Amino acid sequence: MKTQLLSLLLASSLAAPAFADRASNEPIQPIEPHEVTEPEKVELGKKLFFEPRLSASGFISCNSCHNLSRGGSDNLPTSIGHNWQEGPINSPTVLNSSMSVAQFWDGRAADLREQAGGPIENPMEMAFSHTLAIDVLQSIPQYREMFAEIYGTDQIDIDQVTDAIAAFEETLVTPNSRFDLWLKGDDDALTSAELAGYETFKNIGCTACHNGPAAGGTSFQRMGVVEPYVTDNPAEGRVSVTGDDADRFNFKVPTLRNVELTYPYFHDGAYWKLEDAVDVMARLQLGRQLSEEDIDNMTAFLKTLTGDQPSFAIPNLPPSTNDTPHPRPFD
Repeated sequence: MKTQLLSLLLASSLAAPAFADRASNEPIQPIEPHEVTEPEKVELGKKLFFEPRLSASGFISCNSCHNLSRGGSDNLPTSIGHNWQEGPINSPTVLNSSMSVAQFWDGRAADLREQAGGPIENPMEMAFSHTLAIDVLQSIPQYREMFAEIYGTDQIDIDQVTDAIAAFEETLVTPNSRFDLWLKGDDDALTSAELAGYETFKNIGCTACHNGPAAGGTSFQRMGVVEPYVTDNPAEGRVSVTGDDADRFNFKVPTLRNVELTYPYFHDGAYWKLEDAVDVMARLQLGRQLSEEDIDNMTAFLKTLTGDQPSFAIPNLPPSTNDTPHPRPFD
């Protein structure tokens, strides 16, 4: 018995560093589950994320454009907002967005809290105002009670609203992808084609931009380095924030986590097939004409980055003051 125990301990001590070394030596690291430390705030943020009464029409919520059943996006080239207006840019996924260097394609919001307030008062999105949104929440007794319990004040303000939404969004990470299992030592997690695709992904230079736990989101890069990117989309990227012409057509590098779910691709949503997106990026950004086999293998690899999706019931929203239950949002 002692001999068997010593053998197991020795095997464990030898195997653990090998697993750790694989993850530490790769440009993409595993995503770890989020540890919730303020469950009441997260629950409030969840309700606000699904709350359509934060919009002028009473039908649009955060989940409308960042649908948690669709990889945190809406699978449209550009989102549909108030009065059926088409937005100017593709809706980025909210999943793993807490790992991004900034929010929005042009990085105009420093963090999730700042981002959460933007769509509420954007005339093409939720088309409300912060003042009216607060008035609505203040008029609903259950919301007043929840905010008072969490923030210790009877007066709700927009900073509390965005703080709660951000707390919920920070939980929207997607661990346990097959690629993460491979990083952690499961040699059977990936097929030979997927591993070949990952090697091509590294060898041609994709990891210069797509790295870290989110495989992207940590830098701004020019769209169309080797060849210009041709699009009718009016967005010009980071220049709209910095005013520096050198930032024209620089966009935040999107995360590749769950990328098979977040079509169509790029800031203009112009490409619906992941294979086409791989081909375009290789040619325009890296000057590489990939073979069909390389494209297929890289696409197979990218699909291994799909992790556990958020799993919870859509929250029951507090009724308005007339005690008539508000319908669940049509998201």
